[in-house]
Amino acid sequence: MSRTEQDRLSRTALGVFRLNGQFLSLSEELARPAGLTAAWWQVLGAVPAEPLPVSGIARVMGITRQAVQRIADLLVGKGLAEYVPNPAHRRAKLLRPTREGRTAMSRIGPGHAEFAARLSRELGPEEFAETVRVLERLARAMDAVHHPSTAGAPSPADASGPPGG
Repeated sequence: MSRTEQDRLSRTALGVFRLNGQFLSLSEELARPAGLTAAWWQVLGAVPAEPLPVSGIARVMGITRQAVQRIADLLVGKGLAEYVPNPAHRRAKLLRPTREGRTAMSRIGPGHAEFAARLSRELGPEEFAETVRVLERLARAMDAVHHPSTAGAPSPADASGPPGG
């Protein structure tokens, strides 16, 4: 690896770390009025359209199965999600939001839309779209280089949910 490549990797990592902190802070602000945390929103946001097993949520979100399990159990305990039978695997139940969970997530929508509009105005629609494309491409490249066996798996950018949570 050349010094230039090392510098690019370092600058990319530092930029992503900074963005991660910014997105976590924003996610907490957006989720708080709905009675959620950023982590709860992240897990609920992985299953709005169809339920997934904990391991599937972990894969999509890029976090550990154990972390998702802990959050999923909390969500179930609070009545925001429920486990349902998995026809493909008897022991790996599927997680899906309850009506209360969907309602909580819908309360985030207006603040999320307002922030997205502000960010789009700041970047411009074309640059915003390009930013999304580049970040999704970077996630796929990292999968291919760092974890070649999971290179075809969806990246966190492919899932709906909180902004970087």
